[in-house]
Amino acid sequence: MRQAPDKQYWFKAKRYGWGWGLPSSWQGWAFFIPWLLIVAGATLKLMPQRPLAFAAMLLAMTLLLVGVCVIKGEPPGWRWGDPK
Repeated sequence: MRQAPDKQYWFKAKRYGWGWGLPSSWQGWAFFIPWLLIVAGATLKLMPQRPLAFAAMLLAMTLLLVGVCVIKGEPPGWRWGDPK
């Protein structure tokens, strides 16, 4: 699904490869920083004592991040640099 040209993407597509890079707008950063802090906190709390709970939480957080990137990011596709 393509986004209207007047809307700003939260995540730009990577220049090389498939997927998205770091956030490209304040909205993307407002989502990504708390997401990263939650993952880091869960790593410190869950990983040593409860590795299966950590794996489940990491899977859920990864699916959340990919979902937001699909909805609010530039459409992904294989890229091989800037076309000239």
